[in-house]
Amino acid sequence: MLKPTFLAALICAAPAYAETVNGLRTPDAFTSIENEADRSIAIFEEMLLVIEHPRCLNCHPVGNSPRQGMAMELHQPPVIRGPADFGAPGMRCSTCHGPENVAYATNDGSIPGHEPWQLAPLEMGWVGKSAAEICAQLKDPERNGGKSLDELHEHNAKDGLVGWGWDPGEGREPAPGSQEVFGQLTRAWIDTGAACPTG
Repeated sequence: MLKPTFLAALICAAPAYAETVNGLRTPDAFTSIENEADRSIAIFEEMLLVIEHPRCLNCHPVGNSPRQGMAMELHQPPVIRGPADFGAPGMRCSTCHGPENVAYATNDGSIPGHEPWQLAPLEMGWVGKSAAEICAQLKDPERNGGKSLDELHEHNAKDGLVGWGWDPGEGREPAPGSQEVFGQLTRAWIDTGAACPTG
């Protein structure tokens, strides 16, 4: 059993206002890290819990075919990226994916949907990349869809397709946390210098 003085020290060391939302810590959980670059890296590593979750990775492949499910299997039926990341002519993403999830008539589950429904651009593929590679990619306007860091924050915090990851429909595991917390983490990462892991 912990001694009362040690337990009290642990309680005092953690900010009283820090919390975890659905497995994702809020930015306040990192205030005790004094070195700003170290704090920035720790915040980014928390962001990776979302970035590397299948809800995100499935639409950020390094190739021309999306993935699906928690096992990140190749999309069935087979589809390809096509021009502008919306699928091949005659088999656009919108052929099956409407503006919202559509429940199956015969069993549980749904066909995912959002307007628009598309793959992330090829230069934004993350599957199999290290934390350092993903971080550098997110900061590079040539590989992040031409976004400044402020625009990246807006994308993470407000974009509806990003937000779908937390409301994916029956039978699908949502991304950790919430879009609000992910946006807060993105802002805190930027405000502490947007530092990247080295490994």
